[in-house]
Order: sequence, then structure tokens, then C-alpha cells
Amino acid sequence: MAVEFIDDTPREVKFYEAAQDLAGASDDIDLTPEAVDDIAEIFKTPLTGAYNWDYRIQENRIRQLYELGKKLNWNAETDIDWNKPLGTMDDELRAIQNGFAGWGPFEALSEKQKLEFYDHSDAWTLSQFLHGEQGALLVASQLISCAPTYAAKLYAGSQTFDEARHVEVFNKFIQKKFGMMYPVNTSLKSILDKILTDPRWDLKFIGMQIVIEGLALSAFNTMHELAAEDGLLKEILGYVIRDEARHVAFGIHYLEEFVKSLSDEEREERAEFAYQACVVSRERLVPTDVFEYYGWDVEEARQIFLESSGTAKFRNHLFSRVVPNLRRIGLLTDKVRPKFEALGVLEYENLVDDGEIDWAEMSKPLKAG
Repeated sequence: MAVEFIDDTPREVKFYEAAQDLAGASDDIDLTPEAVDDIAEIFKTPLTGAYNWDYRIQENRIRQLYELGKKLNWNAETDIDWNKPLGTMDDELRAIQNGFAGWGPFEALSEKQKLEFYDHSDAWTLSQFLHGEQGALLVASQLISCAPTYAAKLYAGSQTFDEARHVEVFNKFIQKKFGMMYPVNTSLKSILDKILTDPRWDLKFIGMQIVIEGLALSAFNTMHELAAEDGLLKEILGYVIRDEARHVAFGIHYLEEFVKSLSDEEREERAEFAYQACVVSRERLVPTDVFEYYGWDVEEARQIFLESSGTAKFRNHLFSRVVPNLRRIGLLTDKVRPKFEALGVLEYENLVDDGEIDWAEMSKPLKAG
């Protein structure tokens, strides 16, 4: 196997020929030299690891979440029915979500081209799910080393395996069923780079467990609600959501006590970091690569997209989990509150946070959909 190391993130859209027999596709792949070459981008981090020599684990919520992680493992190859139809949103919902009706360049497309545009938009969204899950996989693996407590190391190990499954399942869905993959959004890449290369373990927790995972959980739940009932996408998201709910709850319960131990200055620094991560994450929801692929004026299309009422509502709704979670762990400080209000998301402050765990619901046996 050859690995090509590159300095810049690839920006091209990749297209795949969908396999007819998904269950056996991996057995029949012709491993040509081109098929086994890997493309890798190096990042460097001054990661500070920590042994933990006190192997006692308290009977607390992190222990319970860890036990659930062991109990509720699932296999992307055997637990998912890959013969189901895709099951993405219907065309009317996709049209409302994109918000380009009446805009000249969009209306110049034929009806067939409009449907293809919706497919590209869905492919872009799913590709960001995949890239975000790879970032979560890398961060979770870092947390095993740098988290200072024994319980956190065990849970981070469990989460790393979860994230590996998520990368696997979204990659297979995109390549074998959807047929196209978009590059990582530059805003998503920038926040992943910041989290991965910052030496402070708690900023990794805040950036990944609270902001990125919180936004992902909201997005997954929204797409799960809108996806076709008997479709493959709904089944996949049903499994992934169960894992992500545990990850966010872990971050909240681990950070809640830690943030209390910080000085006011340290707490404000973390609060500002969380706010900046949210600002960048809002921009990562704009599919500029799709606009560029269609040859549109990217900035003009971006403004149309942002001004769409459906799009604005969706972008703000994704913070309905992040904002109350930041409040719970003590990072919605008086200093950053006006900034969140300016983003238009402070209205979610008093919603129930993800630290309030419904153990009965979270402990249900795995099921699809």
C-alpha cells in the first residue's frame, strides 16, 4: 500500500459507481495499485498525555455511559439492511430546505437538473457527516491519552470505536449507495484542526463533545425525522444517534465539575473558545462547494442560501442542543451571552440540556429507524 502525503486538503468532488451487491461488494474488489493508494494530510500537535495509576472507577454517570457503550455496539455490515432504498427527503422538502426557488441561476436549470442539484446538496451534507466523524475519531483517540482520569480514558476508548463505526457506515453509504462525495468544508476543517492541535485536553472536550457533537446530534435528529420511514438513511441515523447522545452526555458530565475548578479568567477563555467554535460551525453549514460545482457566483448563492427562511431556521435550530449544554457546564457566561444573542440562538438557553439523561430511553435495545 502506498501513501501519498499532501500539504493541502483535496477540493475535488469524487464520483463512485454504485455496487449492486452491497453485502458482498468488499469481497469482489479488484485491488489494483490505484485502489489501495491512500492520500493523507499531516497535522502536528503538542499533545500532552497522562497516565492514571488509580484504577478505581466510581459508580457514576460516566461509568453507566461506558457500560451502555459496551452493551449497545452495532455492526455496520450485519445490523443494517443495505438493500433498502436510500430514503432521503422527498423532493418538495428538499426544495424548501435549499431555498433557491425564484433565483435566476437555479431557475435556469431543467427539472431534471434541479433534482440532480438536490442530490448534490444531500451528498455534500452526508460528506460533511463523514468528514466530521473522521475528526471525531481522531479527537476521541487523543482523549484516551490526554484525559486525566481513568473513567474518561475508558469512555474515550469506547467512543473511539463508535466513531470508527460512524466513519465506516457513512463512507459505505456515500460510496456504495449515493455515488458521490464532496470534500470537507473549509470551516469544518478549520475547527477540526484547532481542536486536534490544541494541547489542552479540556478544549478538545469542549470543541468536540459539546459543540461539534452537539450540532451533529441536532442535524442527525432533524434529518432522521425528515427521512423516508422505510429508507436506509433513517436506519443508519437511528443507530448513529444512539451513540452520539452518549457522547454528548459524557462531555457534559465530565466538564461540569471541571469548569467549576477553573479561575474566572480560564473560564472566560473557554467560553470564548466555545463561542468562536459556534461561529465557525454556523458557516460550515453552507454548501459553497456545491455552488462552485454548478458554476454559480459563490458569494451571491451563499447570500441567497443564508437569507432563505427555511435555511435560517434550520441553522439556528441546530444550536438548540449546544446552547443549553454550554449553560449547564458554566460556559454561557455574562461576557459571551450578548455574542450568542447576536447569533440569534440565545432563545434556546433554557431548553432541557443533554445532561438530563433518560436512562430508560438510552438503554433500549438497538433497533433501526
